[in-house]
Amino acid sequence: MTEVAFHFNAPDKVAYACRLLRKAVGSGARVVVTAEPEVLQKLDVALWTFAPLEFVPHCRSASAAPMLAASPVVLAGSVHGTPHQQVLLNLGEQVPDGFERFERLIEVVTQQGDDRQGARHRWKHYADRGYAITRHDLALKGSA
Repeated sequence: MTEVAFHFNAPDKVAYACRLLRKAVGSGARVVVTAEPEVLQKLDVALWTFAPLEFVPHCRSASAAPMLAASPVVLAGSVHGTPHQQVLLNLGEQVPDGFERFERLIEVVTQQGDDRQGARHRWKHYADRGYAITRHDLALKGSA
């Protein structure tokens, strides 16, 4: 069964995703990132620029098959047709269709009211289906 984790109180969803992806790639994980097109575009740019000496290899889901297979991070509007099944990072507003084929699902939630409300609905969706959910409060980590 997919391990579900919510990372709450991210000050900036894209910046947090960059750090999370850098750590995941460093540990050898293969990640699919889902979100709305404008968020994926911001993340694509941020992954090229957030740390001058630490490039996070990534590609878009529309890339050629050999590039998709070789890239540890795939940015996709949908998980369908993506090559990896290890980690799914959801930056989007909806429950990703096909999330259950992944070993782990990470939901990143900001402090904004509408984002938190959407997260509550996604949390309920997973909980109603019997998924155990781990909660990580980033505000508590930052104040420790």
